[in-house]
Amino acid sequence: MDNREEREVLLKVEHLCQYFKSGSFELKAVDDVSFDIKKGEVFGLVGESGCGKTTTGRSIIKLYNATSGNVFFKGRRICAGLRSYKEELKAERKKLRSPDADKEAIEARIAALKEEIKKAKKDQKDCDKMYKEARVHELTEERDQKLSSASESEKEAITAEYAEKIKRAKRENLVTKIQMIFQDPIASLNPRMTVREIVSEGLIIQGEKDKKYIQDEVYKVLELVSLVPEHADRYPHEFSGGQRQRIGIARSIIMKPDLIIADEPVSALDVSIQAQVINLLNDLRSQLGLTILFIAHDLSVVKYFSDRIGVMYFGKMVELASSDELFKHPLHPYTRSLLSAIPLPDPHYEKKRKRITYNPLAEHDYSQEQPTFREVCPGHFVRCNTAEFERYQEMLKNE
Repeated sequence: MDNREEREVLLKVEHLCQYFKSGSFELKAVDDVSFDIKKGEVFGLVGESGCGKTTTGRSIIKLYNATSGNVFFKGRRICAGLRSYKEELKAERKKLRSPDADKEAIEARIAALKEEIKKAKKDQKDCDKMYKEARVHELTEERDQKLSSASESEKEAITAEYAEKIKRAKRENLVTKIQMIFQDPIASLNPRMTVREIVSEGLIIQGEKDKKYIQDEVYKVLELVSLVPEHADRYPHEFSGGQRQRIGIARSIIMKPDLIIADEPVSALDVSIQAQVINLLNDLRSQLGLTILFIAHDLSVVKYFSDRIGVMYFGKMVELASSDELFKHPLHPYTRSLLSAIPLPDPHYEKKRKRITYNPLAEHDYSQEQPTFREVCPGHFVRCNTAEFERYQEMLKNE
């Protein structure tokens, strides 16, 4: 695999927050999470149940409207939470009422915040239009390049082929280039729809009317996920759990995505079937050039499959590093606790294995200084304050 530093950033998440309100209570499901995923890599997101992994994935794909923060995909802002801007705007207006206020500076800040809100709304609105224009331009250049070296007999076929491609590109939306594989293969498939209808639904929603093209694409993706064309006219209840998950994968890859968010795609499956589905995702990653955000709580699976791993706890990212680095040098106490829970098929090791418990009140003293996400060594980030940061650096030196 090529050097990660040389690859472009496909997805960038900046200070993402997702809060849910119930009456006067507010749940901070995702709180100030930042990371990036480079093209072609698998980014693992781990943590215990309820820590905000799935909510992060759903916010990225816009199944939830983000409370605040930004999500950039292919360099374009697809998601902007406006709450942080609006709260700051409210605070600045409140300052204006103070007799000692520097009104000129405050008014300048209010104007800047209004401009930020306006830009954020425009970016989200225009991202699809800009993507379509860029995609059509890319296909037009590709067509012209092929035509310049083609014979007269080939030119007509090339022109017709690219006319269809450009027509479809004009219907594509940027966010549809991100697809999701859901955790529960039973609940995520409509029991009243055949496999053909389930898999082709995305193409039909996008405006595709060519029935032969739809059928060919359905058969093609079913073959890619090791199913056969005869399965297309069956219903979800006629399949095993592993086969249902393959149908879910087929539904996502028919849209030709650049990024797949795999939300615990193997947790509801038997161990032997888990390995088959992971190997299938690995093969698809190579064949289709996919980038994957892999959400799971099984660290042994994540280590095998991921290039980098982010660890979440109570809605916050507490550690982020490459897969090898995280397992060799876990720094945050919660990460060490997670790693200590991984069982190994060695009875002698298991007999001596000690489970590390994580108690945040005992482990951290944030009374003087609140933690921030810091780079302890190149590529290894930990949520810590200055005292912990120095301690973690010392730990790495001594290892």
